[in-house]
Amino acid sequence: MASWYEDAVFYEVSVRAFSDGNGDGVGDFVGLTRRLPYLAELGVDALWLLPMYPSPLRDDGYDIADFTSIHPELGTMADFDLFLAEAHRLGLRVVADLVLNHTSDQHPWFQSARLGPDNPYHAWYVWSDDPTRYADARIIFTDTETSNWAWDAGAQRWYWHRFFSSQPDLNYDHPPVQQAMLDVAAFWLSRGLDGFRVDAVPYLFEREGTSCENLPETHAFLQRLRAFVDARFPGAVLLGEANQWPVHVLPYFGSPEAPELHMNFHFPMMPRLFLALARQQREPLVAILAQTPALPPGCQWATFLRNHDELTLDKLTEEERQEVFAAFGPEERMQVYDRGLKRRLPPMMGGDPRRVRMAYSLMFSLPGSPSLYFGEEIGMGEDLEAEGRMAVRSPMQWSPGKN
Repeated sequence: MASWYEDAVFYEVSVRAFSDGNGDGVGDFVGLTRRLPYLAELGVDALWLLPMYPSPLRDDGYDIADFTSIHPELGTMADFDLFLAEAHRLGLRVVADLVLNHTSDQHPWFQSARLGPDNPYHAWYVWSDDPTRYADARIIFTDTETSNWAWDAGAQRWYWHRFFSSQPDLNYDHPPVQQAMLDVAAFWLSRGLDGFRVDAVPYLFEREGTSCENLPETHAFLQRLRAFVDARFPGAVLLGEANQWPVHVLPYFGSPEAPELHMNFHFPMMPRLFLALARQQREPLVAILAQTPALPPGCQWATFLRNHDELTLDKLTEEERQEVFAAFGPEERMQVYDRGLKRRLPPMMGGDPRRVRMAYSLMFSLPGSPSLYFGEEIGMGEDLEAEGRMAVRSPMQWSPGKN
């Protein structure tokens, strides 16, 4: 018998951008709860919540300052509990982002770590007196970051960050960090959450002379996380975000003897779907399907057309990327990082509902559990005046009125 997630339709939603329940101009759990009948009627099976935790919002909530609370603008823990109970009553499962790799630099752990090597929390992060270490690790956000190291005046040392410098990486070589993140998972699963979308999984460990991605130590921790979840919260799902080639994602499922994640997003499928649409030819999809290995029992791919990030084209050749740019984002203001598009699907399809339905029908026919992005079902477009990927994170348009 297949597990619930193997044929589920996921609906990705930003609580902050979805529905305002108290009139302060920010979406919240009260508003989201009121809209649950709409989502149930839409026919989705599970909601995926973007980060809902306290945060200075330097990275739209992925810079977390407290893993076990709700951001005050989004409501209270009681509001969350009522939302979760109502979602379950309507037959909807709920997964939330679990950000393992890093915290905000405003997190109390890091604020303590900055006091210097004598502080117990200093070892919770990756520090160095030499900013040339791990030189083979790529810089992910080359438009804003020039190094994976940042200087901290408090500690008088360099700290490691694979994402923005306001997001210091946790040190998974330090056993208390691993235990703390297992405790975070248990906190939310104990409240009834049905699982996690596990953010940025390839980057948890660092080793000299490697790319600091997909390391054996990372897989060992994910095996520990999976065993912990299976033992205490059977039925909960772990859905991984690893923007890698299928052959490199396969290890993140683990094996029947040592399972890791139940699901992983199929990142290279997405740009080839757009390349196929641009060319009006099936070959790009046929080619990536041929490169997609069979999965262990009980595992599943997650497919998507759009999500909360830029439409990343980094797994295409430069020539293929230009084909997609020409077809779906010819203006420079539509492009981001020279490797993606800050666009939603409906305007990319010329606002033609038939083309939107065709694109989604194609995605639904591919192997995997589909993930939809909020607002696509009503034809929402992007805000090209917004910076970077914030262009596709504008509020749900419940009416044609202002705001």
